[in-house]
Amino acid sequence: MVRQIFAAVLLSALPVGYTATAQDTGAQERLALEGVAAIVNDQPISYSDVRQRARLLLLSLGGQQPSQEQIQQITGQALEQLIDERLQLEKAAEFEMEIAPEEINSAVDDMARQSGATGDQLKQQLLAAGVNPASLEEQMRAEIAWSRVMSGLYGSRIRISDNQVDDQLNRVRSSLQETQYRISEIFLYAPDAETKSQAMEAASSIIEQLNQGADFRIAAQRISSAPTSATGGDMGWISTADLAPALAEAVEDAPGPGIVGPVSVENGIYILNLASKREPAKLTTKVDLIRLQVTDGNAPDLETAMETIETCEDVQSVSNSKSNLRHADLTDIDVEELGAEGKDLVLATEVGQPTEIFAAGGGLAVMYVCRREDGAEALPSRDDLKGRLKDQELSMISERELRDMRREATIIYR
Repeated sequence: MVRQIFAAVLLSALPVGYTATAQDTGAQERLALEGVAAIVNDQPISYSDVRQRARLLLLSLGGQQPSQEQIQQITGQALEQLIDERLQLEKAAEFEMEIAPEEINSAVDDMARQSGATGDQLKQQLLAAGVNPASLEEQMRAEIAWSRVMSGLYGSRIRISDNQVDDQLNRVRSSLQETQYRISEIFLYAPDAETKSQAMEAASSIIEQLNQGADFRIAAQRISSAPTSATGGDMGWISTADLAPALAEAVEDAPGPGIVGPVSVENGIYILNLASKREPAKLTTKVDLIRLQVTDGNAPDLETAMETIETCEDVQSVSNSKSNLRHADLTDIDVEELGAEGKDLVLATEVGQPTEIFAAGGGLAVMYVCRREDGAEALPSRDDLKGRLKDQELSMISERELRDMRREATIIYR
C-alpha cells in the first residue's frame, strides 16, 4: 500500500516527456505539505524527498519514458536509500562532522566529468528533468561523511599482512589460468525479506531500462551500493572463483555478453553487465638478468670473477676490475626471447645465482638471475593488492555497521 501511495505521488510529478514543467519550480512549497513517508529516529523523510530521489534514480537509468510500473518499483528503492543516508548522517553527527559545500561540489564535478560534462552542466540537466540538484548533493554528503566516519573508526585498525598479499597474488596468478570475464556490477542493498522483495522489483525495472539503452556505468554510480560504484561498477577481469556461488552460476549460464540478473544473494540483489570473456592466458615468465662475459675466452678469469661475486649488485664492480670482462643488464625480459637454450639455463637457476657457463660471441659468459616473476605482466603490484584488500575489508565492516544501525533504529513507515 505504501509503495502504491508513493507511485501515485511520483506519477503526478512525472509528466509525459519526463521533463520539468513550469509548475515544478513553483510547487516546492506544496511539496513540503505532501506529508511524511517515513520517520528514522525522529528524523522525517517527506514524500517530496522520495519523489526527488526516485526521479534522480530514474533519470540515471535514462532509456525510454518510464512506465507507471517502473516508477512504482523504483520508489521503494529510493526510500530505502534515503533511510540509509539518514542513518549515515546521524552517525556522522555523533562526531560533529561537517562536510563542506566545496567537497560536495567536487564530488558532483567528479561524477559529471565521467560523463563528459561539468558539475554545473549536470545540475542544469537535473533541473531540466525536474530533479532538484539538492537530492544528488545530499546523496554525496552522506557518501562522503560515511566514508570518512568508517575510515576514521576502522581504517587504522585494518592490517593487511604480507601473507594475505601473497595468498591474493597466488589467487590472481591461478585465475589467469582460468576463463575470465570482464564484469560490471550494480548492487542493491536489501538486508531483510521486505526490502529484498522491493529491491528485486526495482532490479527488474532497472534491467528493463538498461536493455533499452540506459548507461550501465552511470546507473552504477548513482544507484549501486557496492564499493565499485565509484568506477561505474567495473570489477575488472575476474574468474567465477572470485564471485559468490549464485553470481558465478549466473555468469556461467549467460549465453553471451549482456545484462545478467537480477541475482539474489544474502544481503541484496545484483545486476551484472557481462562485457566480454577470455580464455586462460598463456603465462610468461619475466626476468631481470646481468650477463657477465669474458671476451677472450679465458675461463679461469671468468671463474675467478664468479667466486668474488656474491650478489647481483657486485657484478658491475667486478666486471670493471678486469679489461677482458664485460657486463650487460637485461631488464624485464620474457624468457621466451632467450631461445630454448637460454630459457633452460635461466629457469634452472635460482634467483641471485649465475647460470652455467656458456659460449657467447667467441667468448664465455654466465647470466646472473636477479629477478624472476611468473605471469608478471598480468599481475597487479603488491601495493595495489594491499590497497584492494584493505578497501574490501573496510567495505565489509561498513556494510555490517549499517546493517546493525538499521536493526537498532526506530524506522516508521507512514
